[in-house]
Order: sequence, then C-alpha cells, then structure tokens
Amino acid sequence: MSQGNTGCRRWASTHLPVRGEGGPVARRYYCPVELTLDVVGGRWKAVILAHLKEGVHRYGELRRRMPGISEKMLTQQLRELESDGLVEREAFDERPPRVEYRLTLDGGALGPALQALYEWGERRAAAEGIAFAPLPDAP
Repeated sequence: MSQGNTGCRRWASTHLPVRGEGGPVARRYYCPVELTLDVVGGRWKAVILAHLKEGVHRYGELRRRMPGISEKMLTQQLRELESDGLVEREAFDERPPRVEYRLTLDGGALGPALQALYEWGERRAAAEGIAFAPLPDAP
C-alpha cells in the first residue's frame, strides 16, 4: 500500500482463493478493505483476534471472555482463522486434553488495526452513553 492511500483503488486485484461451498473458489477483489473484511469480518472474528492479541488462550478462556458466542460458532470461527493463517492451534498430548490458541505473525500484524477498532469503539460508546458489561468471573 502506498503511503497515505486508504481509499479503495478503482482496479481489480488478481483472483485470490476464498472458502466456498465445496472448497476454495476464485474471487476478484476490488478493494483491499474488501479482502480484509472477507478474512476478519463477521461478528466474532475481530473479537477473537483482539483477545488473542493479549496472549495465548485456551478454548475455555476464550469462551468465558465472549459470553454471547455459542461453542459451535467459536469453534467454527477459530477453524476459519486458523485456515486463513491468522491463528495457530497447538494441541498438547495430555489428559485432560489441552489446546492453546495464539496469533501467527500474520495475525499479529493486525494489532494496530485491532487497537484502532478498540479505541474507536471506546470513543463511540462514550459519545453514545453506552456502558460495557463486565465479563463474567472466571471459575
């Protein structure tokens, strides 16, 4: 990206593979933001990445930090983020089983964008008089 270019370019990028029913399909992107949102968009992915930005988390820790997400959705989103190369999953050969999630280098590169989203959300909440609910206490 050139310095200061934050708008969408008016020409198409090359075809890039994305997930589709039955496997990867070619998709043409017309804007870098379009590609970014295709990878990290949706209700939960950026929230998961923001928690992992703080450090390594186990599945149960992520679930407690995100009380509104179902187990099925968290599992699906983590798998997609792993498939897209943003999250790394490490399973340990222990009983009971232990699995940890962390950001990859590519996922960590989203840190400044996640911080900007966090700060924007704080400003918006203050302007609108929105209070954030406290997270449930860990068991």
